[in-house]
Amino acid sequence: MAEQHAELHFEGKVYKIPVVEGTENEKALDIGKLRAQSGLITLDYGYKNTGATTSAITFLDGEKGILRYRGYSIEELAEHSSFLETAYLIIYGELPTKDEYSQFVGDITKHTMVHEEVKSILDGFPSKAHPMGVLSSLIGALTAFYPNSLDPNRSGEEVNTSIIRILAKLPTLAAWTYKNEKGQPVNYPDNSLDYCSNFLKMMYAVPTDKYEPDALLSDALNKLLILHADHEQNCSTSTVRIVGSSHASLYSSVSAGVSALWGPLHGGANQAVIEMLEAIKEDGGNLAKWIAKAKDKNDPFRMMGFGHRVYKNFDPRAKIIKKAADNVLEKLGVHDPVLDIAKQLEEVALKDEYFVSRSLYPNVDFYSGIIYRALGIPTQMFTVMFAMGRLPGWIAQWKEMRENNEPIGRPRQVYTGRTQRSFVKMSDR
Repeated sequence: MAEQHAELHFEGKVYKIPVVEGTENEKALDIGKLRAQSGLITLDYGYKNTGATTSAITFLDGEKGILRYRGYSIEELAEHSSFLETAYLIIYGELPTKDEYSQFVGDITKHTMVHEEVKSILDGFPSKAHPMGVLSSLIGALTAFYPNSLDPNRSGEEVNTSIIRILAKLPTLAAWTYKNEKGQPVNYPDNSLDYCSNFLKMMYAVPTDKYEPDALLSDALNKLLILHADHEQNCSTSTVRIVGSSHASLYSSVSAGVSALWGPLHGGANQAVIEMLEAIKEDGGNLAKWIAKAKDKNDPFRMMGFGHRVYKNFDPRAKIIKKAADNVLEKLGVHDPVLDIAKQLEEVALKDEYFVSRSLYPNVDFYSGIIYRALGIPTQMFTVMFAMGRLPGWIAQWKEMRENNEPIGRPRQVYTGRTQRSFVKMSDR
């Protein structure tokens, strides 16, 4: 069968552009040689229609509401898997055997502690510092404690040790950023607990407490982390890949990913949901007024946590996490006017023709914001929670990029500035 290609006709010449097809029948034009052949580049603001790489990690079909990690549906993984098992799958490509999983969990458990001098770095941040800024800095600082990690071309065993270390230490660092914001002493890991329960204990317990983790809350967190574990070539993931393409270390690349995730257009969406709900509450809780504002095309107000720029009909993750959100609220018996507004808004959005016809369904950010609020997690920590979940994806994408020997990322541009002009001395201006 002859290779498919497209033709570009320009200035009397014809250029053949190869067509690449993925395993899910996605087609792409390979323009890698276009500039050398024709002098042309493509222009695509925000890379909305540009594939920067091929990847075997995550498949996403926004029109059909499909999300799969390594071929496994997000629904099955959320129902049957644990976060660490899903992390293993994403990073290494296959589900682990019982022995492989036991080894993986054991290795992570051995590395949950961080160097005591990291506390000195943490103490240097004021309590008002945003947790994402603190987390990004602490992750970057790991390179100072593990200098062998600076070279991503070292042996596979040493690279794997870096992977294990960051998976193990990120919950500790994340919990410590919370304690820093609260001005409280930090908790050390309790390796008798599972990954999620250990994190919750480091977040909430005081050193003298005998902490009893709640299985339902740990399960809700486990599901949230699975749902956020990877999401194809989004802003932060692409950042991790492009930083790693310079042969930067895993820790440096993940630190950059955290900074990219920090932006309100990316990881801050669930925080924006709670801030919107709080604004409605402060305005008297008149939900009808705010729904009318959302429907008014001349009003700049936009309903946060509804619809998705990728998923056009529904967000498969939202269906999964809605049940967990309902369970958490019922378990905790939370009486919070902000969450009451959220439930009322959810009911309207699922029935109102305006929302239904425009596919403005509650998305994963809406429900995750509700869960984090119910768990007492401050809004500034929401994006830190997102980073914890997204870590396996960042690791896998960095690892895949390095194993494929991909070149350093170097986008082109179309220059729109002044053409050449002569310098004028200051005395003549």
